[in-house]
Order: sequence, then structure tokens, then C-alpha cells
Amino acid sequence: MDVLVTGSYGRCGTAIIDHLDDREEYDFTYLNRSDRDDDHPYGGYDTVVANVTDYEAMRPAFEGKDAVIHLAAYPHTDGEWGDVREPNVDGMYNALEAAREADVERFVFGSTNHVMGGYEEEHAPDLYDPGYGLVLDHTDAVRPDSYYGSTKAFGEDLGRQYVENFEYPQRFYALRICTVNGADYDHPYGDAEQGVEDGKFERGSEEYRRTVARMKATWQSRRDFAHEIECCLEDESVEFGIFSGVSDNDRRWFSLEHARSTLGYTPRDNGEEWDEPPA
Repeated sequence: MDVLVTGSYGRCGTAIIDHLDDREEYDFTYLNRSDRDDDHPYGGYDTVVANVTDYEAMRPAFEGKDAVIHLAAYPHTDGEWGDVREPNVDGMYNALEAAREADVERFVFGSTNHVMGGYEEEHAPDLYDPGYGLVLDHTDAVRPDSYYGSTKAFGEDLGRQYVENFEYPQRFYALRICTVNGADYDHPYGDAEQGVEDGKFERGSEEYRRTVARMKATWQSRRDFAHEIECCLEDESVEFGIFSGVSDNDRRWFSLEHARSTLGYTPRDNGEEWDEPPA
């Protein structure tokens, strides 16, 4: 299967490289705004340098592909409309239009939990406690918490429009990704430890503990994320689907039942299995 990955050198894209690139059944091409030097950990891969906001530059990369994994976006909830509009709205349209013109069969979209972030804002911080009881799935009303979340909700709706009104793409998968970190912070203490290193708070502080509690709910390990991507690439049943992107954490508030029953997603990791950061 020939697969194009946009935004390929971010946290999620590199998880695909780490866990799926060497699989014989996939031939990956990576599209990114910039390449990496050959001596970089992610250097030397088959890379197309283009911005998803530039349709003419990105369009040739879609030719001959069986699947697109669209991860390119402005990824921060504090972004203003001017930050998110071009990469997240125009870029999403460009990626879907390129997939349509190039007859790409399946489209995997990196959506976000922030499409549903209003629920977290209403229920936090009690929501981070084990057994709180809130469980959200793909049937619950969208409640974006930011311009970023709203652009991702737009991307989900635009994907539905394309699969239901055009010949291609024929399958669309929206993954509402929770917290996928880089390899150095791929554990439920990752955000808290990074906060300490950045000087935002001290280890053991209330903010540190709250950050850990949240990530024990929202963590999706890099191997679980790559596994869910593979489930989308191998699926033959979905025309349009929205799925939670999270590991099998005891205190998560996003249901995994739809991803399990439809895609066969079987996450291996659980944030509750950690009681301290790695040494």
C-alpha cells in the first residue's frame, strides 16, 4: 500500500515512522514543510517538501497513493483565527481535494480531543480523578474549546461531505487524538516532566500532579497511535467514521468501544500502570 503522510515530522508523524515505516506492506512518502538532514534521527526518508496551504506544490505527492494520513496543522489551542485558518481550514480542503483528484481511496484525518474540549472545561479538574464517570463517544454533541478545535470539527464535516458526494476518497477516518508525545516523553508523566524542564512548575507541585492526572486519562502511547493508524489502513468496512485516539487508560473519558468493535483497535498501554516517571 502506497501511503502519504502530511505533517510527517511532528509527534504523531514520527510515531508512524518509528512503528510502521519498516513494514513491508507499506510504502510511505512523507510530506513536510521542511526536510531533515541525513544525520537527523528522522533524516533520509522519502520526503516531499511542501506546505499544505500551497495546493500546486503539494498536489503531485498525492498521485498514485492508496491512502493519505493527514496530520499537517497548526496544533495549539491558544492559536488565534489567523494562526489556524490557512493550515487547518485551507490545508484540509487542499488535502481532500488533492485526494479526490488523485483517486486516493482512503483518508485518515488527525482530528483532536479538543473537538470535545468543552466537556473537559466544564468538568475539570474532577474529571481527571479515577471513576469520575463521564464517557464520551462519537455520537455526543461536538463542543470545541478553541479555534483549533473548531477547525478540526470542520475537517471532520468536510471529510463526510467528500466521501458522501464524490467518488474519492471512498473511506474517511477521523481520529480524535488525545495526547501523543515525542519519544522522549512517551509516558503519562511526559507533559509534567516537560513542564519541569521548561521551568513552568516544580516536580511534586499541585500543577505537576494535576498535569499527571490529566495525562493518565488522555495519554495515547506512540505504539498505540501507530496501531490505530494501521487499523484504519487495513479496514474494509468504514465509509465515514470518528474514533477516539487514546490508550486503554482507566480514567479516560473517551470511549474506545467504537474503535474496538469497528476497527479492531486493541491498545496495549494504560496510564494507570505508571506511578512515577522513567528514571
